[in-house]
Amino acid sequence: MSREPRVTFAGVTHPWMCDVMGHVNVRHYAAMFDDASFQLLGYLAGTGQETETGRGWADARFVMEYKRELSAGTLVTIRTQVTRIGRSSLTYRHEMSGTLDGALRAEAEVVTVRFDLSARAPTALEPEIRERAGALLRNHPEKASP
Repeated sequence: MSREPRVTFAGVTHPWMCDVMGHVNVRHYAAMFDDASFQLLGYLAGTGQETETGRGWADARFVMEYKRELSAGTLVTIRTQVTRIGRSSLTYRHEMSGTLDGALRAEAEVVTVRFDLSARAPTALEPEIRERAGALLRNHPEKASP
């Protein structure tokens, strides 16, 4: 069963995001992907106020791949799908595309760990997070761990 990705970011690239070569600098791709991650993880956890629950997230792996240059004034949308659910971690894929032309601009794959903020250690994903993440799992329901 194919699951549709969730829109986790929509924005515009500004001139101040561009480097001396005239294209958006790496640091700004990372920031847009990071904002998209916060949207996804807030949705999955059911709150944007992680410190109230004593649990948060810690990225363990973040890999970006650039597909097509971004210049100032480009409207972009990031869509995200969960690709794996572990005991205490999630793997998800962000796809950044031009909002108007649909052209893929960049991708990022992220592994993030559910984190106990007091113990400063990984902790098991809560059942409600597993359920919400499962609804976004891309084409691999068999990869969801018990």
